[in-house]
Amino acid sequence: MHNRKMRRPFSFFCLRPIVLLFFFMITALIRATNGNNLIHKTCKTCAQSDPNLSYAFCVTSLEAVPSSCRADLRQLGNISIKLTRHNVTKTRHRITKLLEKKKLEPFVRGCLNDCFELYSDVMPSLKQALKAYKAKRYKDANIAVGSVIDASSTCEDGFTEKEGVVSPLTKTNNDTFQLAAMALSIINLLSR
Repeated sequence: MHNRKMRRPFSFFCLRPIVLLFFFMITALIRATNGNNLIHKTCKTCAQSDPNLSYAFCVTSLEAVPSSCRADLRQLGNISIKLTRHNVTKTRHRITKLLEKKKLEPFVRGCLNDCFELYSDVMPSLKQALKAYKAKRYKDANIAVGSVIDASSTCEDGFTEKEGVVSPLTKTNNDTFQLAAMALSIINLLSR
């Protein structure tokens, strides 16, 4: 007698889990690609309409949010306002940490206090911007987000009033400015 193992006939049901896994992977890839295409298209349009907004910054910022790859344009606008609000909160925290330093030149301390006040003043505006945006009151959202651009610019400009002073918030102010510009551009796309 031969000691052979019996082979079972090949069945489609053996491949079923592999086929399903492959199907779900392809579907996820298509969705991610479509989302990324919308992000790239939106950022290209926004960067073309605002010379102060970097295409790369826009793409990197939006792609950092996992839900953005499945978002439509309206959801991307919501994400951009939330990114702006998060950045303003981080900026206020950073200013607080800088103000804790004992050895600060009085002029720089004054500028930081002004910046803290500016960023504190726009926090309620961003809350209002989100409410207005969700209600499709784009003009109101636009005005509220615009105040963030003013705050970041005014903060940065304050440091230039004294020769030789270097702003410790240049990158932060620039990021805030660009996030707000991105949100404004998307709001403007939706309000057309």
